[in-house]
Amino acid sequence: MDLRDVQREVDRWVAPFGYWDPLANLVRLTEEVGELAREINHRWGPKKKKPTEDTGDVALELGDILFVVAVLANQLNIDLEEAFRRVMDKYRTRDADRWRPKDG
Repeated sequence: MDLRDVQREVDRWVAPFGYWDPLANLVRLTEEVGELAREINHRWGPKKKKPTEDTGDVALELGDILFVVAVLANQLNIDLEEAFRRVMDKYRTRDADRWRPKDG
């Protein structure tokens, strides 16, 4: 599935209910990023979960973030494939000499 397919799939799900305003979706995105941060902190950071807490799903949290990013892109008429292409061009240009490839 490419990013345009993601955007179409998200629109098929959201459009019948209506899009929330962009600020509300930014808050949703912030909440989802916080949930991802919590899971990463529990697995690889200093704050471990309590024995009574369920193990979270990092992949699912990333999927939630992708969903909300697609929602925002749709409502702001942004083509995520084009945006990603532009950002990769930026990184390739700006950071071309910044790091060296790992050996091996």
